[in-house]
Amino acid sequence: MKYLLIAIAAATLFVPFLGHVHLFDWDEINFAEAAREMLVTHNYSQVQIDFAPFWEKPPLFIWMQAFSMVIFGVNEFAARFPNAIIGIATLVTLFSIGKKLADEKLGLWWALAYAGSWLPHFYFKSGIIDPTFNYFIFLAIYCVFRVPYAAKPNRMAILGGIALGLAVLTKGPVAILVSLLSFVVYWVVKKGKTGIRLPQLGLITLLAFITAALWFGYQILTRGWWFVNEFVTYQVRLLTTPDAGHGGNFFYHWIVLLIGCFPASIFLFSYFRSRKERSIYSGAQGAEIRDFRIWMWVLFWVALIMFSIVETKIVHYSSLCYFPLSFLAAWQIYRVAEGKVVLRAWNIVLMLLVGMLIATAITLLPVVGVYKAQLIAAIGDRFAKANLQADVPFSLWESAYGAVYLLLVIVSAVLLFNKKVKVGMVTLFVSTICAIQITVVHFTPKIEGFSQRAAIEFFESFQGKDDYVQVLSYHSYAHLFYTKKMPAANKNYYNQEWLLNGPVDKPTYFICRVTDSGPWRANPNLEVIGEKNGFVFFKRK
Repeated sequence: MKYLLIAIAAATLFVPFLGHVHLFDWDEINFAEAAREMLVTHNYSQVQIDFAPFWEKPPLFIWMQAFSMVIFGVNEFAARFPNAIIGIATLVTLFSIGKKLADEKLGLWWALAYAGSWLPHFYFKSGIIDPTFNYFIFLAIYCVFRVPYAAKPNRMAILGGIALGLAVLTKGPVAILVSLLSFVVYWVVKKGKTGIRLPQLGLITLLAFITAALWFGYQILTRGWWFVNEFVTYQVRLLTTPDAGHGGNFFYHWIVLLIGCFPASIFLFSYFRSRKERSIYSGAQGAEIRDFRIWMWVLFWVALIMFSIVETKIVHYSSLCYFPLSFLAAWQIYRVAEGKVVLRAWNIVLMLLVGMLIATAITLLPVVGVYKAQLIAAIGDRFAKANLQADVPFSLWESAYGAVYLLLVIVSAVLLFNKKVKVGMVTLFVSTICAIQITVVHFTPKIEGFSQRAAIEFFESFQGKDDYVQVLSYHSYAHLFYTKKMPAANKNYYNQEWLLNGPVDKPTYFICRVTDSGPWRANPNLEVIGEKNGFVFFKRK
């Protein structure tokens, strides 16, 4: 019965308002467009963008989106619905594992810590690949952990291999790299005493290979090695270069996790300078929990350090850390609630400071919206300045959302200072869940109104028309998805020079950002037909 209640609660959190705002460029629209093109071409064996081969991602998540679009239509809700289902599965899985490791209380704390933290919750309402990828990787790690403890270890090895193969089919060979590095580090920490025998490692490897080969092998047989070469080249580029300008310093993801995974991230600090307290469990159960904690620490540090080293820095790259981070936080919360660990004053103060920072940002957002004219005058970037000129209504009363969240964070801290741990923790996480829901429903559409809505509305105006629409000087997939583009009969369409200066056979339109518009305004073949919120619209003469 509790599994059903958790599933219903998760569905209530993740499913409503999925289509409340346009998909965001790039990633959300990228994957949704690939799914849409599968439906248009009926080619489900190959990922395409603009009806040309797209080798950057495998197809599993895109298949899920395509199936969702068959049911709900080609829209934002359908593109995000698969991750909502993964969110439901995730919370049920965390509760089940926590219950198996210790008891229902640990499972509930874990589910609450995950759902009640900002980015882990938010991504289940998105259309990006990572929540699904992370779920399969975590299942693979969990199954490998269970091999020495399971009554049927070979069965767990098989399930682990299948989960790993599904992760590869979701995002590629980075799944193998993360899993292999985690196992090697675990092997070193355990001094070779992993409890996993070579036949079981062979089963994991074999099943992962077979599962991934169902698609990769088919691609090689039907299209040759060029696809795999391009795919691997792209993966290497992501690892070694700040791809598409997404660079950052080494500690980028450390800050992302601290702020983005609040409140759960704060409780990782409770491990520092703590004495070795008496364990809640002893014997075989205690050994199993200790072993799982080792796995979670290993996975956390491997993922964090690996993506800190990787040159391309994107917020969701470190999202694999959410599983181990939320468990380690939940384990400490569980021990504090059971009176086995004392939450130190400095830990509560840190929680208060980070919570106040986030709440203050939410409080100030409407103030910025109301007084944006004064802000515009101080901004030097022409594109950002034009973005803020969008007609997005704000009122000062909306600051009450952030103010209430700020008050509840303070109340949570007061309760924790007064040793009312369970009430304080529940208040903290539930108030964060409410703040996330308000942000998604109320503030995200406003942010989208500033950042991209003018471009999206321009693209939507071409739906059902037989025109060429292309972007200039910036990368986007929005013109494909929101014009509902069909395959081009004239292959010259893929030649931008032909679109700009050649004998085009259809009405042709372009869009660029105002900061890049100078050279295009000077092109004698283009005329400006409009400007809005940082975007300039052109038509071929």
